[in-house]
Amino acid sequence: MILGLDTATEWVHLALAGQGGSWTKRALTGPNNSASSVLLPSVDELLSDAGAARKDIKGVAACVGPGGFTSLRVGVATAEGLAVCGLDVWGFSAFELRARALRLAQAASEDGGPKSVCVVLDGQRNEAFLQEWDMAAPAPLGPAEKVPLDKLQSIVGPRAWWAPARFCEQAQPAIGKPPVALEDEGKATLAALVELCHACPIRPTENPLAPFYLRETDAEVNFPEASKHLKEEHRKGVAR
Repeated sequence: MILGLDTATEWVHLALAGQGGSWTKRALTGPNNSASSVLLPSVDELLSDAGAARKDIKGVAACVGPGGFTSLRVGVATAEGLAVCGLDVWGFSAFELRARALRLAQAASEDGGPKSVCVVLDGQRNEAFLQEWDMAAPAPLGPAEKVPLDKLQSIVGPRAWWAPARFCEQAQPAIGKPPVALEDEGKATLAALVELCHACPIRPTENPLAPFYLRETDAEVNFPEASKHLKEEHRKGVAR
């Protein structure tokens, strides 16, 4: 079985997929239940639902970002720890997970939806992370960008776009038009995670997993001299 995990946002998404079927779980984190306290107990619950044990997990597909630094590192570190135990590990971006969710939802719709969509994620600091994806492939049509909110409208332009519900409250006024409709974001995201559990094992394994931050940490911004020795991949991670 392949374990899929995403801790890039306030939602922890988990999936187990194998020849016997697939099982999913979604948990909301917060001040009193952080990703670090929710993740492994939720994995055990998912294994119980599947009638499986930890030894049945043969590989891990993990979201490497971009996303919240603390929550993202919880997922990446967990996957890395399982890799130390001998499991195969693969990474995928937060953009790919959401693009696949949109693609699966569009496949069930009558009109099929737009051919490409700009996936817009919360970059914090009044910024957004943006990457346009081809819905048919699915594949990115260009590199991911870090964009100030007040520049989003001009950068998105006439293209279709989508953002997670929580960030959409900020993104839609900035872009000035409604996003692509996604009726059940949680259900679509979990379905996409199951799809990635099947897609990732045909890709090369990654050791170690390289986070995709897309921006510097608060410490690097506030104390630039203390971090100037860091290489670019350690600052912003490895782009996907």
